[in-house]
Amino acid sequence: MSLDEVDRELVEMLKGNGRASFVELAERLNLSEAAVRRRVKKLLDRGVIRKFTVELGVTTAARAITLVATELGSSTSEIATRIKSLEGVERVYEITGQYDIAAFIRGGSIVEVNSTIDNIRSLKNVVNTNTIIILRDVL
Repeated sequence: MSLDEVDRELVEMLKGNGRASFVELAERLNLSEAAVRRRVKKLLDRGVIRKFTVELGVTTAARAITLVATELGSSTSEIATRIKSLEGVERVYEITGQYDIAAFIRGGSIVEVNSTIDNIRSLKNVVNTNTIIILRDVL
């Protein structure tokens, strides 16, 4: 899927501030507000932009990455789907290596994150986990 220079710049601006208004984006891109609105809609329709998110700062949330090993012969996809449905799980990836699944977890506190990890560990066919607490984003 090819993007022109304006689309690439628009995507970069939205990555930096997903709450930027169409008017603000239009001014920065030297376009009309309507043109920016059409471009964003096109990017959404084409799947270039999938969703707009709110990222809470480290001071307001605890975050972790939990690596999950599954029982040999079990369906990694089914386990990943069950993990994705748990409260506190933001993203789930099937991965290669010693672990089969990586889950990104967020909670209002380390206690909430730990509860989500406990829920992952209690799932059928989960045999091992390794959790990494995220301390801060590096910009």
